[in-house]
Amino acid sequence: MDNMSYPVILTLMMPKETKLYRHVYFTCFLALYLLILSINIRLVMVIITEKALHEPMYIFLGHLCVNGVYGTSGFYPKILSDLILDSYVISSHMCTLQTYVIYSSLLSEITILTVMAYDRYVAICKPLEYHSKLTKITIVKLILFSWIVPNSLSAAPTLLSSLRPFCKYHIDKLYCDNWSIVKLSCLSSFVNNVFGYVNTVIFSILIVFIIVTYIKLISACKLCLESRRKFWQTCLPHILSLINFTFALLFDVMYSRYGVNDIPESLRNFLALELLIVPPVFNPLIYGLNIRAVRKRVFGSYVASRVNVFPKI
Repeated sequence: MDNMSYPVILTLMMPKETKLYRHVYFTCFLALYLLILSINIRLVMVIITEKALHEPMYIFLGHLCVNGVYGTSGFYPKILSDLILDSYVISSHMCTLQTYVIYSSLLSEITILTVMAYDRYVAICKPLEYHSKLTKITIVKLILFSWIVPNSLSAAPTLLSSLRPFCKYHIDKLYCDNWSIVKLSCLSSFVNNVFGYVNTVIFSILIVFIIVTYIKLISACKLCLESRRKFWQTCLPHILSLINFTFALLFDVMYSRYGVNDIPESLRNFLALELLIVPPVFNPLIYGLNIRAVRKRVFGSYVASRVNVFPKI
């Protein structure tokens, strides 16, 4: 069957005990989605309206929040409609679109964290060169890099997977991803593996770059009290975001390719959804609590006056 001319209808995994708890699941997912939208959009608006936050670090943080909204919007509307209609099906075209949105969002998270790590490296290790290196043109280039590279690298494997003929029609996951689509075809997955390994190598290099950058930052902070203060104020959230995201992504990739059915379904679903739940909530909260101007506007003057564990930036 020509997948491009006649969209195939695929089935998705049905959550356990859906018949009994369908409305509970719907309420939980809706609450999570509204929470993600509200805190990320609110933080972006604060960064836009507060002139004091018109600095590279906060601009990159705003893009991290925008990416969180973009990625989760590829999942939550679909699962909410599935739960309310009690119908866990998706067309092959919509499955491809969902795959692209989620896949490109996850890769964008890595590139944005890379850009933020570079920004902190220059700010702490080369403070006198900060404004000469992080010019407006450079900021635009870094933002374009953080969006164009992951979206370009996501397009080829997603399109290639969508062109493969299907011989199976069930995806053992709550949402579509690239490897799940590949496994539906009876054809060889050699070309898809090549794209997958290329992307893995590229983004592994970026993760190594981030790790090396923070190692250099930690070394620099040992020599200077002011550098140490800047590190704890602005870099700790980056490290926590990176650790959370990297381990969740690693599990999801390894399980999708090499997983076994011995792992309980509830645990599999939680770890698969962790990428779509924790970072979009975790990032704006931890950054917002660490930035006084944002904390005051987003969380209220009461919290801002009493949360003293974070120094003023």
